[in-house]
Amino acid sequence: MKRRGKGYRAGLAKVDRTQRYLLEEGLRLVNETARAKFDETVEMAVRLGVDPRQADQNVRGTVVLPHGMGKAVRVLAFAKGEKEREAQEAGADFVGAEDLIKKISEGWLDFDKAVATPDMMGAVSRIGKILGPRGLMPNPKTGTVSLDIAKAVKEIKAGKLEFRVDKAGIIHVPIGKATFGAEKLLDNARAVLTSILRAKPASAKGNYVLGVTLSTTMGPGVKIDLSQVRALAA
Repeated sequence: MKRRGKGYRAGLAKVDRTQRYLLEEGLRLVNETARAKFDETVEMAVRLGVDPRQADQNVRGTVVLPHGMGKAVRVLAFAKGEKEREAQEAGADFVGAEDLIKKISEGWLDFDKAVATPDMMGAVSRIGKILGPRGLMPNPKTGTVSLDIAKAVKEIKAGKLEFRVDKAGIIHVPIGKATFGAEKLLDNARAVLTSILRAKPASAKGNYVLGVTLSTTMGPGVKIDLSQVRALAA
């Protein structure tokens, strides 16, 4: 059995494992359990009543966090001509076409998100096997393939995140840093939950949200009261 560190055990002692906390209380408690020497990320895990093996229940979407993620996001834009200039002016960190595709095919991956104009996708598909498994492949469904490349870049820079249910039926999403404080984290958490609720598949039956847990990078999980979460659907 893995032995937890002193900091984790101290945080765990503050959490009642049998209780379901209101979102505001849970976030305050999560902040109290953040004891690492670095600024821990606050993460949300949402367990859904869907079968990810069914194509029509493969929940995915995007959300713009009101207060961002608390870190700079390096955005790469596949574009050329006038769209290359637009991406640069919007704040993209790396902009190019065949030159970037060649660089990535040779092993370079020093960026966090990628966007592309539709005309570039034929060429970008050649490195799909590199980008896809890392969650970096531009996709029209998440707004990362767009003629409005400037908007796509600005949204990501402002805190836009992609989410997708995993094979276990759980969505894992970072909602900010422990130093944000409870109020900013609450705004971000509500934005994430609202987006997930809106992404409910028409084929999903019964309870859609089965569980919500908050935690910091190194801290214990804090379970959230589902009645409050479901009220957001209204």
